[in-house]
Amino acid sequence: MKKDYFKGKVMIITGASSGIGLASAKLFASLGAKLALAARSEDKLKELASQISRDPDNDILCVKTDVSVEADCKALVEKTVEKFGKIDILVNNAGLSMRAMFRDLDLSVIRTLMDVNFWGTVYCTKYALPYLLQAKGSVVGVISIAGFAGLPGRTGYASSKYAIRGFLDTLRIEHLYDGLHVMVFAPGFTASNVRNAALTADGHRQGKTPRDEGKMMTAEKVAEYMAKGLAGRKSEMILTPIGKLTVFMHNILPRLTDRLEFSYMAKEPDSPFHKK
Repeated sequence: MKKDYFKGKVMIITGASSGIGLASAKLFASLGAKLALAARSEDKLKELASQISRDPDNDILCVKTDVSVEADCKALVEKTVEKFGKIDILVNNAGLSMRAMFRDLDLSVIRTLMDVNFWGTVYCTKYALPYLLQAKGSVVGVISIAGFAGLPGRTGYASSKYAIRGFLDTLRIEHLYDGLHVMVFAPGFTASNVRNAALTADGHRQGKTPRDEGKMMTAEKVAEYMAKGLAGRKSEMILTPIGKLTVFMHNILPRLTDRLEFSYMAKEPDSPFHKK
């Protein structure tokens, strides 16, 4: 990756206050990008801006944004262009997870996940697209291995991630000859806040992770892979050995993969399902 690839590029990063978004903001700021950081907590964004830039007033824009609200996404794009004059890269990272069996699930949980994960990506991409086309820039959707192979206990999450992949794959084809770069970016299990904030069957936050975060890929490492994918204008990136193996197996031996996934996920502490 060329060290100066991101220098002067204007990037929007949603979900920038924690996890992969936070790590990405730190990395891309260090590589010389100008950043529009979006999250629901403006205070966290401003604190982050002061940490990652010597001149945050000129290099960083913090925009309080709920990506499930179309008007917020439109305002994010407008404020970015007003401050920086262009948009080179949009990173659709904001996301929410869940953990419950569908039979026990309040349907409002799936609506919430679709609003944040899928519609948030659609809204931001819609309003940023004219500027991305003008810049021959990049749009990234941070999905998951669950966007390739459904995970039990994660119906709403997997559905939203599959939807994002379908949306971005189609967008890529529509603009195949326009210079637009579209990347589907699928980390495996990553050490982040996503499992703590995951919704339970009734819509309350889980509050703790059922997995050993210490054994997962760090958000910082994920951000490094994202930078390489952007610089190389990759169309798809699947991270971690188990993630790559899952996608490969799902394509050639789907029924076997179903059983392996079930057994793997059933081993979680307090799993909502068990092998009979």
